[in-house]
Amino acid sequence: MSLFIASLNSGSNGNCYYIGNEHDAVLIDAGISCKETEKRMLRLGLSMYKVRAIFISHEHSDHINGVAVLAKKYQLKVYVTPKTMISCGLKVDEHLIMHFRGYEAEQIGNLAITAFPKFHDAADPHSFIISYNDINIGVFTDIGAPCNHVIQHFAKCHAAFLEANYDDTMLEQGRYPYHLKRRIRGGHGHLSNAQALEIFCTHKPAYMSHLLLAHLSKDNNDVDLVHNLFNTHANGTHVVVASRFVESEVYQISNHIQTTQPAFEREVGQFSLF
Repeated sequence: MSLFIASLNSGSNGNCYYIGNEHDAVLIDAGISCKETEKRMLRLGLSMYKVRAIFISHEHSDHINGVAVLAKKYQLKVYVTPKTMISCGLKVDEHLIMHFRGYEAEQIGNLAITAFPKFHDAADPHSFIISYNDINIGVFTDIGAPCNHVIQHFAKCHAAFLEANYDDTMLEQGRYPYHLKRRIRGGHGHLSNAQALEIFCTHKPAYMSHLLLAHLSKDNNDVDLVHNLFNTHANGTHVVVASRFVESEVYQISNHIQTTQPAFEREVGQFSLF
């Protein structure tokens, strides 16, 4: 029994991550349009009719742009904290809105989705662990600092989406105004390559088969730089850079045998927080 994961899009232009088993799936964030989500799912051989819910990490537009249309069209439950709901102003039918709380698992079919708080400049931001059959998948993006919550959960993951937003030198020498640079690296913005690499090298469990590097900056990072940096320290983990332009492959994650092939069968139809 396995989980199947894919990045449908990852970046400031939209974020959406798919995690599912043979019967049920969830989307973590839905920051691209319904039409684009459907097209990318179709190309991957994934069925929207297996998706049971959308979990929203925070209210920024690149994480919620597609939520309302997807929820209405497929009658998907939308899991969101009350503070985030107030901040994002989503126009979703009331019967589809479900509230979650940190460290309390939500059961979606055989999937257990557990949220936990993180540092980010949003009303009530959360990261997620999706669990099934003793397999853990982490979604750790939009993180201002590598807090203990992130570290403790990353250390339990068989696969993870981990933010590597910017290269320090590229950000410092780049065209962004000072106030934006300060926001990005100020502890409630985004995780740098160096910070993400420290998490990976220090806290990666031996059984982590896949790492999908996520939310790369278009202006302050480089795909080849990031891939080479992490691949040097991979030690058997398959490193993928999630694109801001196209979907990734679908990766099969098990809890016993590491596999680097996209083995999905096509289907038809040190900081502490608090």
